[in-house]
Amino acid sequence: MQQHSTSPPPTGVPVPQILRDWLQELRMCFTAPSWEHVLVLVMGAMLAPGKRTVSACLRMTGRAEAQNFSSCHQHLNRARWNTHAMARHLLSMVVNRLVPEGPVVIGMDDTIERR
Repeated sequence: MQQHSTSPPPTGVPVPQILRDWLQELRMCFTAPSWEHVLVLVMGAMLAPGKRTVSACLRMTGRAEAQNFSSCHQHLNRARWNTHAMARHLLSMVVNRLVPEGPVVIGMDDTIERR
């Protein structure tokens, strides 16, 4: 006779350490609880085919049935995080990895500006 486990369902795929390490420079832009949500959403965005909605990201990481499912949605519009600081750190990460030395030339196209 088989016994059925009464343990709660898994909370999803753990965020790989390599992703945590890669995004560590952005850690200071978020609170501790928000940081875990960010890691899950980034991992889901990398794995999700098609539209990368919050729901799709959570489904791809196995968290669609998690009790705190809605807190990931709320993170984007209610949590305290500094978008300017994050954008600055993200740009710095990209430039440092793609162009570690030498000048960076940025071209601007004023035709995309609304008139």
